[in-house]
Amino acid sequence: MTQRRSMCVKLNYRRTFFIGLAFMSISAFWNVYDSIIPLILKHTFQIGDTLSGVIMALDNILALFMLPLFGALSDRVDTPIGRRMPFVLGGTAVAVAAMVIIPAADNAGNLPVFIGSLLVALVAMSTYRSPAVALMPDVTPKRLRSQANGIINLMGALGGIYSLALISALVPKEGKPDYLPIFACVGAFMVVAVVILFLTVKEKKIANQMRAEEEDQQEAAKPQGGPMDPAVARSFYLILASIFFWFFAYNAVTTAFSKYAQSYLGLAGGGFANSLMLATAAAVVAFIPAGMIAGKIGRKRTIMAGIILLGLCFFIASFFRTFSPVLNILLVLIGFAWAAINVNSYPMVVEMAKGADIGKYTGYYYTASMSAQILTPILSGYFMERVGYGTLFPYATVFMFLALITMSQVRHGDSKAPVPRSKLELLDVD
Repeated sequence: MTQRRSMCVKLNYRRTFFIGLAFMSISAFWNVYDSIIPLILKHTFQIGDTLSGVIMALDNILALFMLPLFGALSDRVDTPIGRRMPFVLGGTAVAVAAMVIIPAADNAGNLPVFIGSLLVALVAMSTYRSPAVALMPDVTPKRLRSQANGIINLMGALGGIYSLALISALVPKEGKPDYLPIFACVGAFMVVAVVILFLTVKEKKIANQMRAEEEDQQEAAKPQGGPMDPAVARSFYLILASIFFWFFAYNAVTTAFSKYAQSYLGLAGGGFANSLMLATAAAVVAFIPAGMIAGKIGRKRTIMAGIILLGLCFFIASFFRTFSPVLNILLVLIGFAWAAINVNSYPMVVEMAKGADIGKYTGYYYTASMSAQILTPILSGYFMERVGYGTLFPYATVFMFLALITMSQVRHGDSKAPVPRSKLELLDVD
């Protein structure tokens, strides 16, 4: 009877929505960070693009060390409000307090206070990112986690769109902008989201129930470890190289786009945020079709199409010297292309890791992507500073071409997986 009831269990959409508020608040922060901090570094403190790239890479450097550390710490603590909730509440409180100081330091032109408050905010975000992400699997049955993660990723995108809408509305076209209202609104949004999460999700009670259920339903079979076949290993390292190259291209553009749009394309105020919203919305809309197309033609072909489209869009964008509505069309296509790549790349890695240690190989995937995101703001910033802002899209085009070469040589990990009954599972992007 227990087994039959478990088969009929449906996703608790209400609870998943409230859990997703944590990820929504995290995404809201990162969109403000990626869009506004480069502008402050450039216009207020006259910091060159190379050093600015180093500062913009700090979040990924911290993430390499702090995300695993605080994820593991949250596994070990036990408090009356749960394992993850103390990190989520404490991290949010410190991050929001530091966020208010960042624009105040910008207005005062105080670089030490600005850098100090920025570091505090980044460290605080790193302390609760992993616990916030781990909260969902703690309170969701295994077979429903892909659907739940789809909802959470969708809410993350909405959090990003919220921040970009604020930037578009509140950054003036003339004069020195005061970013305090934007940071204050995002900070208030984060506080409200996390308070609602705390009041609606009783983590400890639900997690204890989930653990009891999972123990009753444990499968006898356990995954077997072992080395990869050499031919599969070759494909695995090639796809890691591809992941490294396309993140090298894509992250360079997303990190620098705000100052590129203002300084090179002449887009005044927060107008660049409208373009970024189009790309974000396009990617979200394309997640489900990208998974369905892969079910028809295979993951590799879908990724290859995304690489070609993304590289072509970057190449065409490199010819624009002023802003044009055509660029918005390109950004929509970039969102579609990125979805085609992102939805299908991690499943290919997992497919190749069958029979091996999947957790270990997943770590390799994130090492490749995060290493690229650490290095590319610095290297692309160097070229923009030394050669000119016109190098940004050609730079991205070159690395997409390298990704095309390495991905074309991948011979394993492809499949025409059946489209899940719940389309939400197609939003379960890494």
